[in-house]
Amino acid sequence: MKTKLIACLLAASIAGLTATSAQSATTLRMAHFWPGASGINNDIFKEWAATLEEESGGELKVEMFPSGTLAKPDSLYEAASKGIADISATAQGYTAGRFPLSQIVELPGVATNATQGACVLQTLYEDGHLDDEYADTRPLFFFTTGPGGIHTIDTDVKVPADLEGLRIRRPTAVAGEMLENMGATPVGMPAPDIYTSMQRGVIDGLSFPWEGLKGFRINELVEYHTEVPFYTLIFVATMNQRAYDRLSPEQQAVIDANSGMKWAENAGAVFDRLDVEGKQEAKEAGHTIREIENPLENADWQKPLQDGIESYLAELEERGLPGREVYEAALAASDSCATDQE
Repeated sequence: MKTKLIACLLAASIAGLTATSAQSATTLRMAHFWPGASGINNDIFKEWAATLEEESGGELKVEMFPSGTLAKPDSLYEAASKGIADISATAQGYTAGRFPLSQIVELPGVATNATQGACVLQTLYEDGHLDDEYADTRPLFFFTTGPGGIHTIDTDVKVPADLEGLRIRRPTAVAGEMLENMGATPVGMPAPDIYTSMQRGVIDGLSFPWEGLKGFRINELVEYHTEVPFYTLIFVATMNQRAYDRLSPEQQAVIDANSGMKWAENAGAVFDRLDVEGKQEAKEAGHTIREIENPLENADWQKPLQDGIESYLAELEERGLPGREVYEAALAASDSCATDQE
């Protein structure tokens, strides 16, 4: 009888420990707009979530909401700031005019690949240039695409004049002005809407990095690619401050250890790899690919791009923002980040 009592007490004790451990685990809701099957979701966000769970001993778990299932693409940042999501990853340009200094990194010539772009954007934030733009959330890490080019259904774009009259999806207003300078008619829409819009003939093409052509299956619909690196799309993974404050000090330490430059560059490396895969996919499909190297020095492409840079910086000045100062800081960070990669 005594032995049975001890066994029961021991079983109850073990059950209690298991329940306590389960109760101490915190599940964070993370929302973003990439497809659940995409390399971005699997190789960046799920890897980040798995790292949190491992380093917290199972006390931190992340429930993923891809494809805009918790909040629409243009509402994702607000979802994090208001606590609809505990964490959101989004493109700042989806909230027009909300992150004007951050979007300087989107200008042509600032970054030549995603790892460099992520480093530049993360550096600007860590150096205090962007503090005011993210005061209502707790940024975890910043990242970017590789440079975006122009991709069309049935038009071979050799020079800007070939874009005349074409309806081209633009990711942000900054990229849209560049397209308009080239003669295109820019059409704004979130990335998840591109595929059906092209099928229905709403747009004739799009501006996108190679990674996006693969992740959103756009290579199925386009035949022509002009690799003219005229913009870089920027992103942030950010956390609701109240959700962070509710965590234990130990859990916060795990979040902090997996924030900043380490994960910015991890994300950049994934985008760079997917850019290679996206371009290879187009090659294997027999698509026409034109490469415009150094467009800021190319006689055909130089003027519309340089006009776009100057117009954007002048607009920031009119708003009383230190646009040129941050632009110079971005170029300096670009040089430093490129050196770090060598």
